[in-house]
Amino acid sequence: MAAAAAGPGPLAGVRVVELAGIGPAPFAAMLLADLGADVVRVDRPGGSGLGVDPAVDLTNRNKRSVLLDLKTSEGVATALDLAARADILLEGYRPGVAERLGIGPEECLARNPRLVYGRMTGWGQEGPLARRAGHDIGYIAVTGALGMIGPADGPPTVPANLLGDYAGGSLYLVVGVLAALQHARTSGTGQTVDAAIVDGTAHLGAMIHAMLAAGRWQDRRGVNLLDGGAPFYGTFETADGGHMAVGPLEDRFYAEFTRLLGGAEELPDRSDPARWEELRAALAARFRTRTREEWTAVFEGSDACVAPVLSLREAPDHPHLSARATFTEEDGIVQPAPAPRFSATPTALRRPPARPGADSAEVARDWDVPALRERHPPPADESG
Repeated sequence: MAAAAAGPGPLAGVRVVELAGIGPAPFAAMLLADLGADVVRVDRPGGSGLGVDPAVDLTNRNKRSVLLDLKTSEGVATALDLAARADILLEGYRPGVAERLGIGPEECLARNPRLVYGRMTGWGQEGPLARRAGHDIGYIAVTGALGMIGPADGPPTVPANLLGDYAGGSLYLVVGVLAALQHARTSGTGQTVDAAIVDGTAHLGAMIHAMLAAGRWQDRRGVNLLDGGAPFYGTFETADGGHMAVGPLEDRFYAEFTRLLGGAEELPDRSDPARWEELRAALAARFRTRTREEWTAVFEGSDACVAPVLSLREAPDHPHLSARATFTEEDGIVQPAPAPRFSATPTALRRPPARPGADSAEVARDWDVPALRERHPPPADESG
């Protein structure tokens, strides 16, 4: 592999083909790219996605892009050439689509028996709903996860699309393909990884199911220790309309919390769930007496387990996140830095978001795919 394609990170030298799509599969490929893998995204003519300008589509950072029409025999042949040279392939099509295009697991593994073929779907490759359309909200709904989130006296609260698409989807796909890659490298045999958002999201609930089985969790929202039911694990509005997140579960942390809050002797006993609503009201009244900034200063440096609720634009300026460089700015875009961190193989932002088709000549050279250069030369001003 040419030095230009390789980068820092523990996955340096691992080659990944991503068949362009939207949602959790591109994020999974971004994570692999952040970890140092050489990710080549196969974009299609006309584009794909949610209409985000490719220049700011962070899920395509650290990747390279080639343009292939997978509805043509030439495009399919070139995609198979890439798969033959890859360690991992990721696709997020509905079940059966890759097979109809001629780039399914059977065709790709025939060309490359060591290939890890990762498949990202909402419902999975089989089951009554496998071929149905869907989105994050529906996937987390049927697993019971959505029903846990929100107030007891209101509807479930939608957690953006973080819980299903990315936690239950992307992260499980990455774990799956890396586990399969380890197997392929020790056995010489590749395989298909079926990563379904419903499976991953259900798996995330293992601890809650354990508590349910032990009688320590009620199967309804807003009444439990960790779902906002406990007044000492929730959010409170401040005088200026901001909010503070409160979570002193342990006795010693709660003692610190009430000491700094003031008036501890007046607060109802938190060990009595029958008095939780009374306690919640008392805490709410106390927090409404100061602004978010003032309460942040009160609890700063303590073990009270209290933090200000920040917006997306505010978060990068938080002193702790700033000190850790949790966010970074590259090419004028403020964005989360690669995570997690490695002592021996540090990661980095090596490339800005890939523009569709801009890297065809570079990939053709580095991956030794002559047809790619011949059929899809990049624009002259983007060939470097």
